[in-house]
Amino acid sequence: MTRTNTRPPEVPLMRGRRDFLKGAAVAVATGVVAGSMTANAQQPGKPDAPRSDTNPKRPLLSAENDVRKLGSLKVSSIGLGCMSMTSGTYNPPRSRKEMIPVIRGAVERGVALFDTAEIYGPFTDEELVGEALAPVRDEVVIATKFGFQIEKGHWDYNRRNSKPEQIRRAVEGSLKRLKTDRIDLLYQHRVDPNVPIEDVAGAVKELIKAGKVKHFGLSEASAETIRKAHAVQPVSALQSEYSLIERVPENGILDACEKLGIGFVAYCPLGRAFLADNFNEWSRFAEEDRRTSTAQFKPEALVANLRILDVVRTWANRKDVTPAQFALAWLLAEKPWIVPIPGTTKLHHLKENLGAAHVKITADELKEFRKALSGITVQGARAPETVERDR
Repeated sequence: MTRTNTRPPEVPLMRGRRDFLKGAAVAVATGVVAGSMTANAQQPGKPDAPRSDTNPKRPLLSAENDVRKLGSLKVSSIGLGCMSMTSGTYNPPRSRKEMIPVIRGAVERGVALFDTAEIYGPFTDEELVGEALAPVRDEVVIATKFGFQIEKGHWDYNRRNSKPEQIRRAVEGSLKRLKTDRIDLLYQHRVDPNVPIEDVAGAVKELIKAGKVKHFGLSEASAETIRKAHAVQPVSALQSEYSLIERVPENGILDACEKLGIGFVAYCPLGRAFLADNFNEWSRFAEEDRRTSTAQFKPEALVANLRILDVVRTWANRKDVTPAQFALAWLLAEKPWIVPIPGTTKLHHLKENLGAAHVKITADELKEFRKALSGITVQGARAPETVERDR
């Protein structure tokens, strides 16, 4: 998967993830997306290496302030999203041989929440996660998802199936692929308009009683749907897209979670690498890259949204960290029950992301930062009604 990124030679470069890699002595000629070029570089006077990082010898769960709760489920403050590892959503598909060291490297660095789904591949990502985590199964939390009709190795976003019998079949398949006897956190991947959410929650409740599932989760559901499900079976976590360039959950979703004691898992917390300072107005994407069909990555949107990235860069410099680390630290500072799950296929990116756990942002700084963003409208952001649906 490639991305062309042309720019006039006289345009100044800007500090970003590239400098993190250089400071870590990683020889990289491409950006976070394989085959891509990143239009970022060091600002005058700034040292090469980032100052905020994790110590591989110090697990993230070793300090009380690094433990977060999704309902009653304890996890690390930052998890690992495994979607694009073998499925190749944002990068060429990677082999198990390449990805197992990344997942196990995350465990060594204290990551205790690993996120996958049956449709990733489909099926291959669950198999990867199961194989990689088998030696440490009891030390980690594995989350997976059901909710789509999969036939002959294919699935369609509009073909959803959360009928109770299908949920039971999906769980049996996931258990085998994950090489485990229980799923720690089971999400409904998307709301099924043809199945009452009470029936979905009831089916998961039975699986919990049977010991095959430990906790129930929803993904991109409305506040009303969350409340209905929670009344039947307590919801431990809601997983939805949430980042500085995708803030739909702020329209009542986070309030509902807080009131009900539900944790929030933020996927795409770096805005599909935009907040890692990997792209600019000249960035273009390969046809198979999911960003090609995402409104926020259209040329005009990239230009408009660079204003947000400028604010992130300013604050990252102020905190002496990378933009990616600041963007993740912002999520951690917003609520103590928010857990971002950035995805990556590189250990050095993982290491950088985990450094966000040690970036402190005060309440006053949050207000100041929000004020700096208040006059900027995100271009290409999804409308709330297209994301969370009342059913």
